[in-house]
Amino acid sequence: MKTILLFSLLFFAAGTLTAQDVVELKMPNSNKIVVKLMFRNGSICDPQGKEGLTYTTASMVAQGGAGDMSYSEIQDKLFPWAANYYSTVDKEVSIFTFQVPADFADEFYPILRDVMLKPAFDESDFKRITTNQLNFVEQGIRASSDEEYSKKALEDLLFRGTNYQHMKEGKAASVKAIALDEVKSHYNNFFTKNNLRLGIAGNYTDDFLKRLKKDMAQLSSVKPDLPKPGKANMPNGIEVEIVAKESAFGSAIFTGAPLAMTRADDDFAALMVANSWMGEHRKSYSRLYQKIRQTRSMNYGDYSYIEWYEQGGGNQLPPSGVPRSSNYWSIWIRPVQIAAQLQKQYAELSDIPIGHALFALRMAIREFDLLLKNGMTKEDFEATRTFLRSYIKLYAQSPGAQLGWLMDSKFYGRKNYLKELDGLLAKVTLDEVNKALRTSWQTENMYVTIVTDASEAEPLAKSLKENSDSPMSYSNLVKSGLPKEVLDEDEAVAKYKLNVKSVKIVKSADTFQ
Repeated sequence: MKTILLFSLLFFAAGTLTAQDVVELKMPNSNKIVVKLMFRNGSICDPQGKEGLTYTTASMVAQGGAGDMSYSEIQDKLFPWAANYYSTVDKEVSIFTFQVPADFADEFYPILRDVMLKPAFDESDFKRITTNQLNFVEQGIRASSDEEYSKKALEDLLFRGTNYQHMKEGKAASVKAIALDEVKSHYNNFFTKNNLRLGIAGNYTDDFLKRLKKDMAQLSSVKPDLPKPGKANMPNGIEVEIVAKESAFGSAIFTGAPLAMTRADDDFAALMVANSWMGEHRKSYSRLYQKIRQTRSMNYGDYSYIEWYEQGGGNQLPPSGVPRSSNYWSIWIRPVQIAAQLQKQYAELSDIPIGHALFALRMAIREFDLLLKNGMTKEDFEATRTFLRSYIKLYAQSPGAQLGWLMDSKFYGRKNYLKELDGLLAKVTLDEVNKALRTSWQTENMYVTIVTDASEAEPLAKSLKENSDSPMSYSNLVKSGLPKEVLDEDEAVAKYKLNVKSVKIVKSADTFQ
């Protein structure tokens, strides 16, 4: 599959694709039409010093006026039809999604056409969009969700020095530096017919598709100069960055390391089985969830991933539309309590130096080490594989999701990834799963980001640097109800040594610079 993926990437990069590259999903019984326009031009195409330009450009197209109508006039027209459209930008793709009931397709089509071919690029729209974008990179990412903050901080660390490093929304200085003329130029040079894949699903007519293909062929004829995607850095030992934030809810932890394989590789299915058993997103049967949340009630959940998971705090199922050729695996430990919180709640914990962060990190890494040492059992393998073969059928329930997964399949050089994945899971063996996990995972070299309260940063950094014991801090009442095997395991976890090589504290205001 690596050869197929390389061919797919080169095919895009050569600029030979046109609007005739179409993914169709006819659904005669549907009352809806979904159109997706996937451009191979994500945030890695942002020029240095103008990080966020692709995001701004896509937002101007999807959230600005078009043709002879303002954005508000367009929205007023769409409302009675229950139609909508929006843009999404990731590292390597930008996607415009249009959705309309089939009964209103003809009325809706001129809007779709004008949005893509005649964006107004009005100055007032530009000011509104860049103001919102700047508010996010200056304040929103730091204020809204510490766990999402820690995920973005880990990507910044993993891809530091590459075009994958910066958030798709950019950085404060770069967003301020973007000019409207640069948006117009970026639209002409990177949102072109030569890096477009067109997708359509639902109850559409042949005439609708014919018009769509003809009109999208009127996009710019520029052949984009697409950069090579950056690759994740390999850490030297366990390298930790602690983000010190005033009034943080707790300690939000995200840790990970480079992963060579993607969905393009058949072995990815084998690793999916091991990952699902260890930390399937939002699933209580997984090992991390049972150990950290269920047994010890430390937080809301603990999960592991073998590719980027967009908006994990909001999505129950992995979304389409974020395909990437540069990959890493990760562990997400949702916020655990800091010392100051525990000290206020329980008099018997008034003298603890740090909260639960180091214990939780040690427990997660120890569980991976145990899996690497022992492998999956036959019973766990069979149960997890059976679950996954049913679960992946839920990934693409709506026409839009089905179309999105089909289009992502093309990115990875596949035809229908979910269908192929079911076949791969059906024939994968326990030996192949254990080989894949041991080939792909290791815990000696990892990046760790911890967003925590400023009061916790220094003592936590000291404990990490010294590899100090980190006893689990329970109230007396909770501890008295725990079985001996849990307390014995706690003692082993508290002393578990990590290969910590560096620990750095960063002020929240200094992140993403």
